Amino acid sequence: MGDILIVDDERDIRELISDILKDEGFTTRLAGNSDTCMAEINKEPPALMILDIWLKDSQMDGIDILKTVKRDNPDVPVVIISGHGNIEIAVAAIKQGAYDFIEKPFNIDQLMVVITRAMEASRLRRENHALKRGESAVAEMIGESAAFRLLENQLDKVTSSNGRIMLSGPAGSGKDVAAHYIHANSNRAKAPFVTVNCATVEPDRMEEVLFGRESKERGIEQGLLEQAHNGIIFFDEVADMPLGTQSKILRVLVEQQFQRVGGSDKVRVDLRVISSTNRDLQAEIKLGRFREELFHRLNVVPITVPSLEDRREDIPTLAEYFIEMLNKTQGLPLRTLSSEANAMLQTMQWPGNIRQLKNVIERVLILGPSEGQISAKELPQSEPAANEGTALSMSGTIATLPLREARELFEREYLMTQINRFGGNISRTASFVGMERSALHRKLKSLGVVTSNKAGARIAEVHSEELDLVDGQ
Repeated sequence: MGDILIVDDERDIRELISDILKDEGFTTRLAGNSDTCMAEINKEPPALMILDIWLKDSQMDGIDILKTVKRDNPDVPVVIISGHGNIEIAVAAIKQGAYDFIEKPFNIDQLMVVITRAMEASRLRRENHALKRGESAVAEMIGESAAFRLLENQLDKVTSSNGRIMLSGPAGSGKDVAAHYIHANSNRAKAPFVTVNCATVEPDRMEEVLFGRESKERGIEQGLLEQAHNGIIFFDEVADMPLGTQSKILRVLVEQQFQRVGGSDKVRVDLRVISSTNRDLQAEIKLGRFREELFHRLNVVPITVPSLEDRREDIPTLAEYFIEMLNKTQGLPLRTLSSEANAMLQTMQWPGNIRQLKNVIERVLILGPSEGQISAKELPQSEPAANEGTALSMSGTIATLPLREARELFEREYLMTQINRFGGNISRTASFVGMERSALHRKLKSLGVVTSNKAGARIAEVHSEELDLVDGQ
């Protein structure tokens, strides 16, 4: 049910409280002085503390411990127990952040009521923080392609460790979804997941956002690092972090502690760090825009998130998922994609990757009819129907070539598009284009088309010698 730390210099009292709580299904830890208490908290923060005001033979009294706990572990509720002569001090403790106080000798039923309420209040507070951070809207990992399976396999290998991870890939490819997947399947799944949008935070506010601040007027304001304590901090597009902040984050990674802006006390944190970037950080280092030591600290486990072009096989599955999701969340029509529309989606260019695909699907559902299949004509970049009397445009390269060479160039581009659409699967490509597999192999060889591995999938490309020959024509 919960781990409760009982701090009292009287052995009989702390053991009595412990026995009562164990009977109610709680686990307990005991401390008779401030040194033992702080050692237990530093080892693992409890779900709740029961704290005596006066502690004999201790360097810190209950109020000092309370201040330290509320500074470093503000989500841990503290219940104060005190004797008759300490009521005023106990009331002062409430003002310092204690949840409640119980007067000695205490009533067992009263004790259990206060503990139950304190833990419930703590749980609701954590859930409220989670909702404000948007943790409930975690996207799913969707895909079946070889590139996707390679990514999923790599993510599964790192979930159980605490190693720092660098997710690299183009914008819109789903690096944030990969980071959430790691969190959801890790031993920190019930702890916070906090995102730092390095590209959107103003540089002059970055340190205040990360470290928080202290002032007489507003007291203590937690930063994102403190909110992520015991969980995961995700530096999204870390290349946009200001250089001055980079050096301070480097110190946090080494020491696992920091100072709030305007404060003097050290705040200890236990964090797992995941970062993402769509830039070449090695190039950023050479240009003096990113600290090399920070790169090595963050890049312990590098994982590449493939672009949508590298996983074209997944486009129909992703499109179907977005249709269902937009129907549930926005009430948009629950339509299906025609085979022509799926083929069109798989051959389109996707510089914005998965994010762009979602936007296209949403636009089609908003502007299109409320029922029936989604046709290829509803998609952007669709070719107009032949009966509309519009001439088919052709590229300047094809228009200047004789028929034989133009046909060869068309066949090469067409077959490469189909092979990439089916993730390098020659059998599926042959079936779709209506050729025998052996005949397709001969045709590819004559056109100088070869397949090679990229991001865990096979893609078609022109053999270099053939490419030189085409360029020389």
